[in-house]
This record gives sequence, C-alpha cells and structure tokens, in this order.
Amino acid sequence: MQIAYRCKRANASHMIAADQAFGRRDAVSPHAVMLFFTCDALAEPHGYKLYTATRTWPQSPDSDNLPSLLGDLREVAADNIATLGRAWSPLGPQGSMVNGGDMTLPAGATYVGVGVSTLDSDRGRWYQVAATLRDAAAAGRYMSAFNLKGQCYAAMVDGTAMHIDRDPEARIGDNGIRCNKTLDPDRITYHNPYSNLPEQGDDETRLMWRQLIALNNILATHLLARRPA
Repeated sequence: MQIAYRCKRANASHMIAADQAFGRRDAVSPHAVMLFFTCDALAEPHGYKLYTATRTWPQSPDSDNLPSLLGDLREVAADNIATLGRAWSPLGPQGSMVNGGDMTLPAGATYVGVGVSTLDSDRGRWYQVAATLRDAAAAGRYMSAFNLKGQCYAAMVDGTAMHIDRDPEARIGDNGIRCNKTLDPDRITYHNPYSNLPEQGDDETRLMWRQLIALNNILATHLLARRPA
C-alpha cells in the first residue's frame, strides 16, 4: 500500500507542475516514471523505508506517447548494461535514467519496482482536460488542478501489478487501487476481478503494461544480480 500512496502523492505533484507550466516553453509531459527502492529501517512502521527516484520530460510529441517512452527507457537500460556492465545504476552517475526524487540512496537499498504517473484519465487526454481549466476561468467559473483526476501504474519485482486511480471526487471508501494480488494479508482466498490486470483495458493500456513490465524485468534482473550474496 505504501507504493500506491506514494504514487498518488507523486501524481498530484506531477499534476500541479504540469498545470503551472501549461502552455509555456517549459511545459511538462503528461507522463513520468518512478523507480522504487526500499531499505531496512527498524524505526519505520513496516521495518523499511521507501525511496522513489523519478524521471520527467519536457512536453514534446515523443514524450506524449507513453508506451514509446517506456520502450525507449528499456533500450537505454539495455545499452547501459551492455556498455557499463554490473557497475551501471539507473541513478547514475553514468547513464542516469532519473532527474528527480530520491537520487541518492543509502547503502543496502534494494530495487523493488517501477511505476508510471500519467495525467491522462477517463476524462480525456491531459491537454484536453487542462484546457478546460482555462476555459472555465475565462467563463468566470472556478476550477483548479486539484479537481482533476490522474492515474498511476506499477510493476513490482514480485509480480504485483497495480493501477492507482487518483480521483479527488471518489466516493468515500473507494481508494482507487486495483491490484492483481490481494492487498489484505488476512484474506487468503477471494475472487479478484483484477487477477489478470495487465491484460485488461484498451490496446494502448495493454501495450503500456507490456512495456512497463519489460522495463521492470530488465532493471530487476540487472539490479538484483548486483546485490551481495
């Protein structure tokens, strides 16, 4: 659940940054990537601390295509692994894949998964939805980025896949989290309509999942092999 709530927080920050820069030369892409790491921390409630490194892009036609972004990142990771071998880390210093968040990790931190923050939602593409804020302001109606939805996807090294819908107007009790595995350890068996989550949704969503899982697999294979036995 920490991953899900971290995703929601990151998506909200992403939304605010994109809204503030909308229409400017420094406009922000509606898509961003998050790399998740954990490190033992006995003082923390769950016995570990979660770290998140992020990658954002400036707005461009290339950065508007989420499956292509993820595929490009996977190719960058493969090239860096081939060139730098076991020494390469997605956090740099050579071949860094991130430009924000927790870019320096404590010794012993372990890679646990990769996520996506996107400002596209079932209300429309980001550019369409963001334009409605400007239209509303021009018409004298108050709306802000805090009223807009966003969503995240996460693929973890243990096979967990999550879709997190951040909806400021969600019904009480609906946390917006859909997962292929139970998030309640006390429920041993139950019907999970999201057990095949990466195969659900439209063609673009399924392609995004394939690229996200492929990126997670190459990072996990490389980074977990670097851990001392």
